[in-house]
Amino acid sequence: MGPHPAVAAIRLAVRRVLHDVLTEHETTRTTDTTGTTGTTGTTGTTDNATHTPRDDERTHPLVLVACSGGADSMALASALAFEARKLAVRAGGITVDHGLQDGSDQRATEVAGRMAALGLDPVEAVAVTVGREGGPEAAARDARYAALDAAAERHGAAAVLLGHTRDDQAETVLLGLARGSGIRSLSGMAAVSGASGRYRRPFLELDRQTVRKACVAQELAVWDDPHNADPAYTRSRLRHEGLPALEKALGKGVVEALARTARLSRDDADALDSWAADVEALVRDEAGRLECAKLFGLPPAVRRRVLRRAVIAEGAPAGSLFARHIEEVDRLITGWRGQGAINLPGRVEARRQGGRLVIRQG
Repeated sequence: MGPHPAVAAIRLAVRRVLHDVLTEHETTRTTDTTGTTGTTGTTGTTDNATHTPRDDERTHPLVLVACSGGADSMALASALAFEARKLAVRAGGITVDHGLQDGSDQRATEVAGRMAALGLDPVEAVAVTVGREGGPEAAARDARYAALDAAAERHGAAAVLLGHTRDDQAETVLLGLARGSGIRSLSGMAAVSGASGRYRRPFLELDRQTVRKACVAQELAVWDDPHNADPAYTRSRLRHEGLPALEKALGKGVVEALARTARLSRDDADALDSWAADVEALVRDEAGRLECAKLFGLPPAVRRRVLRRAVIAEGAPAGSLFARHIEEVDRLITGWRGQGAINLPGRVEARRQGGRLVIRQG
């Protein structure tokens, strides 16, 4: 008798990702050993200066799971542990203690113990300090990803698995829609993201109910974060009030439709980003300055992407640069009436001078 259907589904999703990681790892190894001259040599060290790979690391990549102890990430940890044993993959886990709740350090230790019991190695519980910039949810997310990046570098991990489900994707699309941030926000979370494709999300095609059933079927102990039910948090209100209201008004299938919107939006956004990257050099003069007349001739979606790229290149933090900022810069091209400079995040300034768009810091 085979595993429970929900267990089979999560294992298949993880298996597919691990096969991708192995293929990429083998490609990298082949490139490293052959070199640019085509002669056979020895494998070089990793880019991370703090980590020297052992022989087994060169042949068996390490994949970490980011695990909070909740149902989604515990199901992911169990599937990774099961599938890694059948493949040439080493599997470990990281849990992040945000220090935002009483007893969070003890809980992180318990989660690390559960991952170790599944057979994951190495396993770490990492404490972080959460700042205030961007609000509590954004600050916690920034601290968590910084800790995961550091752990991946420290251990020389090829990938870090995240437990986001199709329901999380639907919530992300709705949050982007509410902010009015454009098609990139509507594209939600990518299945592969981060530096060199570090982060992988195997469960984006699976609903939250399937993942929870997998935990029940395997008798996995899970922890339900009270913050996920706290109406003080925007995502919590959306999960427990907004989405149920939409399904009541529009019928079942809202989550699937929103996730499908994310996939389609991502394809469109990627195509427009590529177009903007290709055309950027064509709208600059010999000195590299952006020419307003040439910018005006571009489709608005492409022009705004060129402007965003240019502003970020001059030092504006991408995470602090919103649609309203780019719209203001765009008006220097499309609604020029002699207006002054536009002040942007990161002390970057944009102004129109002599038919050129001048963007500089300070």
